[in-house]
Amino acid sequence: MSSSSTPQPNGNSLHSNSPELRRPSMLHHPSAPTRMMNGHFASVGDSEAQYEHGIQVIDEDKDFNPNLTTYLAYEKIIPAGFNYHLISVFGSQSTGKSTLLNHLFGTEFGVMSEQERRQTTKGIWMSKNKRDGTGEEGSMAENILVMDVEGTDGRERGEDQDFERKAALFALATSEVLIVNMWEHQVGLYQGANMGLLKTVFEVNLQLFLKDSKSVPRSLLFFVIRDHIGNTPLANLRNTVLADLSRIWSTLSKPKGLEDSKIEDYFDFAFVALPHKILQPEKFVEEINKLSTRFREGYKDPKRTGLVDEDSQPLLLPDYHRRIPADGFSRYAEGIWEQIESNKDLDLPTQQELLAQFRCDEISREVLVPFDEVIAPLEKTQEDGVRSGKVSLLPNLGAAMNSARIAILQAFDTEASRYHKGVYSRKRTELASKVDGRLKALFHGQLSATHKSGVEAFSDAVSGAVKAGQKKNASYDFGKIVETEKKKALAKFEEDAKAAVVEGADWSDYASELALYRKDLDSVSSRLRKEEMRRLATRSERWVRSRLDESIGLEFNKLGSGRGGSGAPAEGEKPVSEKDLWDRVWNVFTETVEFAEARFTERARNFEASPEEVEVGLWRLRRKSWGVLRAKVQEEVMEGNILLKLRENFEDKFRYDENGVPRIWRPTDDIEGIYTKARESTLTLIPILSRFKLSTTSSPPPLDAWIGSAPPSVSPADEEDLAPIGGVDEEEGKSLEEEMMVLSEAKSADLTVRFKKTADGVYVEAKRSAIGGITQVPLYFYGLLLALGWNEIVAVLRNPVYFIFLILLATGAYVTYTLNLWGPMIRMANAASAQAVEVGKERLREFLESSDTGRQAMAMSGRRDDTGGIELDGLNRSGKKEEEVDEI
Repeated sequence: MSSSSTPQPNGNSLHSNSPELRRPSMLHHPSAPTRMMNGHFASVGDSEAQYEHGIQVIDEDKDFNPNLTTYLAYEKIIPAGFNYHLISVFGSQSTGKSTLLNHLFGTEFGVMSEQERRQTTKGIWMSKNKRDGTGEEGSMAENILVMDVEGTDGRERGEDQDFERKAALFALATSEVLIVNMWEHQVGLYQGANMGLLKTVFEVNLQLFLKDSKSVPRSLLFFVIRDHIGNTPLANLRNTVLADLSRIWSTLSKPKGLEDSKIEDYFDFAFVALPHKILQPEKFVEEINKLSTRFREGYKDPKRTGLVDEDSQPLLLPDYHRRIPADGFSRYAEGIWEQIESNKDLDLPTQQELLAQFRCDEISREVLVPFDEVIAPLEKTQEDGVRSGKVSLLPNLGAAMNSARIAILQAFDTEASRYHKGVYSRKRTELASKVDGRLKALFHGQLSATHKSGVEAFSDAVSGAVKAGQKKNASYDFGKIVETEKKKALAKFEEDAKAAVVEGADWSDYASELALYRKDLDSVSSRLRKEEMRRLATRSERWVRSRLDESIGLEFNKLGSGRGGSGAPAEGEKPVSEKDLWDRVWNVFTETVEFAEARFTERARNFEASPEEVEVGLWRLRRKSWGVLRAKVQEEVMEGNILLKLRENFEDKFRYDENGVPRIWRPTDDIEGIYTKARESTLTLIPILSRFKLSTTSSPPPLDAWIGSAPPSVSPADEEDLAPIGGVDEEEGKSLEEEMMVLSEAKSADLTVRFKKTADGVYVEAKRSAIGGITQVPLYFYGLLLALGWNEIVAVLRNPVYFIFLILLATGAYVTYTLNLWGPMIRMANAASAQAVEVGKERLREFLESSDTGRQAMAMSGRRDDTGGIELDGLNRSGKKEEEVDEI
């Protein structure tokens, strides 16, 4: 069947014998791509101009075109969402299917030439409706996609009916309306009306797709009876076709559970008759135009079921729509074709779910891109802060997370809500879970940073306020400071936490974190109070140490004054500074510590310290103070210090008389007696110094009672830095007597020996002084000297030259002595003599080199050196020749 003209989108017509409509097998289809890929399809990157006449969806080799999405984007179908429709044509080869579509929808599918009876449509082609006036009221609907399916029963394929069956099944599974194109004289024929093919298609369709009548959308089988002459009414033709279809359906092998199903459960039927295109061209065009108006959207009358036969009733009903968004149609169609091609046992709803899963995953990846642009930098900043150990508070985090979360979910809803509801809901939940997981990590990271920075700020603020109060030397209330700073810290935390809250997220709650934060603030407060108590105790210990260093040192320095301010008695009662040394040391020590305890107790009240904490602090202070005293005493009795004090004590008693006047030793004085008394008196100090005991009780001081037992509230941490004390710490096994031992017996004995040697030295010095005072030159010696040298003296005095020279010599000697120039003059004389020797040697060498005799003597000396003589200058520090060293 041929056509005289083909309507074009601009209203022009092309004659059927024009070159554009002739398509020998060796020529490209007008809508075929100008460049092929894999021998069949153009690549996605090719020019979009190739899609002007449509696209081949499936080629004759059963390959699906991956560029279908590009074509839909080119035709602006993708943004339409659900607002598009798919119509296919089905029928025998050379029955004018392409011609019908071109007239009805303004497409430009290739048609058969009148001169050549050959196959024109190979595979399945698609084109968008290009008829003018679409979208207007009462006219054809917008965005109609038309598929031209390869005809059946063609000689080119012969007995190979595999492709035509699969192509028909593909058209039936994907299209809302399947136009069955047949001639009037084929009605009632089994093969001519394609009843055999329809039977096969229905059966496969039942096996693959039609599992029930509720979940599968219906399809409209629109029978277009061509070249209707009018002898047989359309109603009779319709009844014949319906009877044939019912008979075919009854003979189908149906799946389990669908044995009693009817064809009307899955399909609606519509019939239309078109006049002869060649014999009645005007009427054919008129009926075509009338028929085109039925391809509009409408609603099904629930009172009428199965037939849609009114001339004006719309054909595009919601019941027929597959509910596949336009952006997912290509993937959906490809899945259907793969399912048909591989004959997988899947149903249509499952394919829709697979499409929905694929598209939802794709949409999720797309909407995550702008989400990552906002959230990823925040995550990196937070991770860097955690890695570096620095607190990193992200500004405006809550606003950024809220806007990003709302934006990504809205974008996903907009694109994915058109797909399978169950899959969409599941994927939305997965996306929300993924998004919330990342936002939750950011939220808790922000709370953690706020927590950490708040605790640090609170600690610094309390410590700063305490230090400020200490610098002002004013009384400050530690509890009030803590309470004030704690309120500020809690308010700041709540402010930062509220700013990071994500609306609508059940995990965005900071109540538990706030409770933990409050608990940490209490812990920090307790820790700060303990630290302040420790610092107070340290300051008290430091004050005790400084006072004891001065006072105890002063008491031990009194040992150096053996006179005691009232003479130096060698026997009898000892001075106060010697006898009551340890009594005074103990009194000074206890008074100093008691004063420190009073100060400690007063300061501890400002820290709101409990009585137990004060008791522990005082107990520690006493123990620490005893350690300070013990260390100071050991310092004073060090060998050098105590020996010096004993010598000073001895010298005061030995060198001064009863009235405190220094003695000038004469040979008549009793040096031995005074020395013995002073030495024995000083030696009695060593036993006193060896043990710390009170003179009043002749026993150690009550150290155990003074320190007291450990308070019940003392912790192991409070005892870690405390040195054990004998007589107080029983587990140490050291008694109070041992604790009070200052000098051991061995050390006392060594100290006694050393002191005696020192005292002996002082005695020897005194004896020499006494003997030196009586040694004199005899007077006669001076007379003899004058008598023997009288002549020389007179000669010098009478000679003016000698006399003047003597005066000058005496004056020069006096000046040199006064200015201390004897040393420099001697050094200058030595340097001058050395320089004179060097100059003399140099002149002698020059003289020898300039005279023949000298040169001969030097040559003879050189030959003697060559024969084995060794010059001193030729030896190194090891005594070897320099040549030997070089050779080595």
